[in-house]
Amino acid sequence: MLKIGSVIDGKYKILNAIGHGGMSNVYLAINEKANKPWAVKEVRKAVNKDFNLLKQSLIMETDLLKKLKHPNLPSIIDVIDSDENFLIVMDYIEGNTLERLLTEEGAQPQEKVADWALQLCDVLDYLHTRAVPVIYRDMKPSNIMLKSDGSVVLIDFGTAREFKEKNVADTIWLGTKGYAAPEQFGGMGQTDARTDIYCLGTTLYHLVTGHNPSEPPYEIYPITKWNERLSTGLARIIAKCTRQNPDDRYQTVRELRYDLAHYHDLEIQAQRRYRGRIRLFGAVAALSLVCAAGGLGFSAAAGRKQGDTYRHIIHMAEISPDSDAACRLYMEAVALDAARGEAYHAFYKKAVEDGVFSDAEEDMILKLGISTHKYLQSFQKKNPKEYADFCYEMGNAYWYYYVHEENRQSRAVSWFQAAMDDYADDEAKAAEYQRCRLYVELGTFYKNVIASQIDGTDATLYGAYWNSLTELKALNDAKPDREIITLRIYREIASRVVEYVGYFKEDGVSGEEIAAMLNEIEEDLLKMEQGATSAAQKEIDTIRWIIDGAHKMVHAAYKTHAPSGQN
Repeated sequence: MLKIGSVIDGKYKILNAIGHGGMSNVYLAINEKANKPWAVKEVRKAVNKDFNLLKQSLIMETDLLKKLKHPNLPSIIDVIDSDENFLIVMDYIEGNTLERLLTEEGAQPQEKVADWALQLCDVLDYLHTRAVPVIYRDMKPSNIMLKSDGSVVLIDFGTAREFKEKNVADTIWLGTKGYAAPEQFGGMGQTDARTDIYCLGTTLYHLVTGHNPSEPPYEIYPITKWNERLSTGLARIIAKCTRQNPDDRYQTVRELRYDLAHYHDLEIQAQRRYRGRIRLFGAVAALSLVCAAGGLGFSAAAGRKQGDTYRHIIHMAEISPDSDAACRLYMEAVALDAARGEAYHAFYKKAVEDGVFSDAEEDMILKLGISTHKYLQSFQKKNPKEYADFCYEMGNAYWYYYVHEENRQSRAVSWFQAAMDDYADDEAKAAEYQRCRLYVELGTFYKNVIASQIDGTDATLYGAYWNSLTELKALNDAKPDREIITLRIYREIASRVVEYVGYFKEDGVSGEEIAAMLNEIEEDLLKMEQGATSAAQKEIDTIRWIIDGAHKMVHAAYKTHAPSGQN
């Protein structure tokens, strides 16, 4: 153990021990010259039989944290590797762990837990959306520090890993039994973002019930079993987080975060009120149909009644504070009158309003059969122009907003193809037609490129793909779409340079052309930064980071001089 009062590396004076575990001790230290406190984590070689494995984990932890910058994460300041121990100097987080809070106070109020959960979702979303996603894998109360201002900090990255897309499994099991997801025990593929969602779910379960999932009875019961006053909405969220099959959980933290922010709206009582309201609308609609059946003399009145009901449903959707409820209402309006475009377009705008087209929103379309012939055929026949616009909107929803990265282009292509067919003879939609054409070309490339690489027929594909990307940017420059779409076009180009630069070179794309494109995007980002929202700024920062790597890849592939600051 480090001696109290000793000075390490000539600058960090050990003040006292503030924590210890089976493998390490943590001390409070101060840099007397800077008069700033630090936390020093010590792992002694002599008391750890598996020190090399542990050291590898610590090096991974420090390397990861050095790359990350987020208010809910600690910063690594220094790493000292001596003959006797391995020391990590990091931010000193003044506060207590949530584990200690549970020990002292028991179950925590659900309002507090929901607030902490939203903060943890923010930091997990940051980790999962890095260029190389980071999977934390050890969420639990002892790894969460609560500061005096109510904010939480996620600590201890010893089990985190960078997600390797081509891996079929993790190389080693790490995590805490009870909190860890089933796939962390091996045999179910590699851990991914859904693993962290499971671990967060078990953590929330412990915090609101006071029952530790790593202790008997080792079950995640509905939280209302322990306290019937707890929110049934929060119970549903935790149950979905902790499902055994990853496919049955929330697929992204953003989906989870949305439900957590509206957990009161998921209450059983709220769902019953919603179903009752829909039954009322259905009864009114049915009444109008009965009136219509009464004879031609009543048809005009029935039509007016149906129109009134349609407008009423639209109005209820517009004033609804809940996005999911609003989207459901828009789909009810579609079911009432499939030929009118208002509800279709309003659904799209509401669905992508938060920057994500979720599984729940997609289900609303699929369950009502909107993507099959029943509704769309009527829409296309009676209102072809608005039908084409909706197909274009849904193509965008999948391409730029869909939660599943691996499926977004393939699902978008059919919508863009449908829009393109109707735009073909519409001069007013020439720009949209060209965009649809490019999305179909790009989607076809993504669909075929892997198979073409395997059978060796991918030559010339990349040059055409690069041309489609640059043409898409030029079209968007001439007539910019939403800010988020513009940013995601930029991110797509920069990411694909990193991934395909060698192939671009083989297909005759010059390094100067690629570098000029990256420089042009950087200039555009500088202009967009003025007055950018926090979400847009986050995306801009990520794109800049990717561009930095892209410049280096171009330099390596074409043996050119690296741009200033890119060495």
